[in-house]
Amino acid sequence: MATHHVLSIKVRRSNLDNSLDSVAFSSTYPMEDQDTPQIITHIEHNLDHSLFDCKWVPCSAKFVVIGSLPKGSGTIEIFEISSGEIKNIKVIERPNSFKCGTFGASSDVERRLATGDFKGTLEIWDLEKSSQVYITKEHTDIINSIDGMGGSTVNCGAPEIVTGSRDGTVKVWDPRQRGKPVANMQAARGETRRDCWCVCFGNSFNDAERIVLAGYDNGDLKMFDLRTMSLRWECNLKNGVCSAEFDRKDIPMNKLVATTLEGKFHVFDLRTQNPTKGFAQVLDNSAQSGTIWVARHLPQNRDIFVTCAGNGQVTLWKYEYPEQRCHVDGSGAACGVAGKLRRLQRMLISTQPVNAWEWNRDHAGLALATAYDQHLRVVVTTKLNLQ
Repeated sequence: MATHHVLSIKVRRSNLDNSLDSVAFSSTYPMEDQDTPQIITHIEHNLDHSLFDCKWVPCSAKFVVIGSLPKGSGTIEIFEISSGEIKNIKVIERPNSFKCGTFGASSDVERRLATGDFKGTLEIWDLEKSSQVYITKEHTDIINSIDGMGGSTVNCGAPEIVTGSRDGTVKVWDPRQRGKPVANMQAARGETRRDCWCVCFGNSFNDAERIVLAGYDNGDLKMFDLRTMSLRWECNLKNGVCSAEFDRKDIPMNKLVATTLEGKFHVFDLRTQNPTKGFAQVLDNSAQSGTIWVARHLPQNRDIFVTCAGNGQVTLWKYEYPEQRCHVDGSGAACGVAGKLRRLQRMLISTQPVNAWEWNRDHAGLALATAYDQHLRVVVTTKLNLQ
């Protein structure tokens, strides 16, 4: 395995929790503008198998990479950043390939990873002991997407996990309860079940409210209200929905980004829902090659997000709000007003699609990325505080 260093980075770690205390970056790359953010690959690490997801281990300098070996078994690899290097410190291998993972339903103390695999199994792992603490198989096909909520955020409801599968179902799980899901969203009897490609939580700003958003292969985007157990809103984006994310999970829903095939993504303003028109949106399909695999909002600034394209390019965007986010239409109903998108920077970091991106919530601009070229990358984005 080859590791390539592109930029020097200095990391100091606490002896207690190995967390990143400070990160200093230096670069000799030419700047387009004094205040323009720069997207810089700090470390490239070549692995010998397929990579599908990556997550920072909360409150530490460690991260996990989820993937599949050529023989079909799944791996959870734990890496640590130390003195500008990444070191593989543990590998968990299981018979079935893993597809996705989240720490969202676990506390920052336990730091338990929930995973979905190619056989439809949901598992929760104690990474320190390399052991399962929860396992259930209620999906009949691959779990394409997973998200968690309630693990580390105070007053935002119970810890829950949501999974979306090729079997057409979206299931919500309480890790404190064994076996069956606490909610199951699927097509009505007689209707075609569509492959669910992505799921996420949002609107979880107290102990009662919580939304699940699900995107499907036929372009359907559905918003389920878990408090009322109803379909709150749906639309069709005309292309398969690869990724969807609220700008924040733990606030009254503000906006979301949904990415699709054919180089498009949509930003919806969620503050105002019109009875007939739904939510205002802005669509971008400018000069992005192929599928937009994923979009992720910067934890330190919810108006900045990154999109990752099929040609290996990552693009940094900023959403700019209109002067007025709402107006009254001809029928007297409130109607949302979409803002504008400003591209801050773009950079080609891979020769293959970038399929996962994870910002570090403690250090603005620090991120992980995996791609189908079998490379793991640690990426640094500068000057985000100037935007």
